[in-house]
Amino acid sequence: MVFALIVGRSDPRTPFTSCQSATCAEQITDFVQRTGRRPEEWAPDWEAAYNIAPTEQVPVLIDSAKTGELRFEQARWSLVPGWSPTLKLKFPTFNARAEGLAEKTRWRRPLQSHRAIVLARGFFEWAGERGSKTPWFMSHPDGDLMGFAGLYSWWPDPAKDKDAADRWTLTATIVTSDAVQTLAGIHDRNPVILPEHMWLHWIDPTITGDQALVDEAVRAGIAEAEQLRIDQVRPFSTKDEGPQLLEPVTAD
Repeated sequence: MVFALIVGRSDPRTPFTSCQSATCAEQITDFVQRTGRRPEEWAPDWEAAYNIAPTEQVPVLIDSAKTGELRFEQARWSLVPGWSPTLKLKFPTFNARAEGLAEKTRWRRPLQSHRAIVLARGFFEWAGERGSKTPWFMSHPDGDLMGFAGLYSWWPDPAKDKDAADRWTLTATIVTSDAVQTLAGIHDRNPVILPEHMWLHWIDPTITGDQALVDEAVRAGIAEAEQLRIDQVRPFSTKDEGPQLLEPVTAD
């Protein structure tokens, strides 16, 4: 999976596209305003990114148990447990399979109280035979911001002083489930896309996350995934960037 935040990438890691600065900033600010929990200093600073891959920065919304505030942060896309001696792991952690998630040691603690919404405009998947794969871009049918169910963890750099301002790195993963029927011909997995009314419920730190909560999110995400707009786009490389990556291929 690759994103568009626009967030995205040209391989099975699924890059995605994050939000376009003005539009997405307005959407998320409106959401936070409607919750009645907008922090005094609220300035979501968006930079358009059209080709985001694992270990790069993605935008997340979290509910801080410590301050009671909703926080918009940038997180490294690949969750790293706080006990890890290094930021780079030997195994991939950019996606967390929903099935049996609560039983997995690496996910159990974040699931309990460190859940996030990973914000994106859409995501890419590549389908076909090696050497001739075709990229597809999945997005909300109305072009709205999407919220993926995620988990997060703060990683402390053991090489830095405990009081160093840059000692902590926020890391995150995206929860995935079996692909809905409309996407199964492209990829066998898709992100768990939560309807907006479930965002606060998912990230609420007073709710102890368990498999039942994950299963609830998966069920809610089916309808969101089934309605996705699916566009074939032109092949691109890991270094490509810009809104042209989202342009649908049109028949000649």
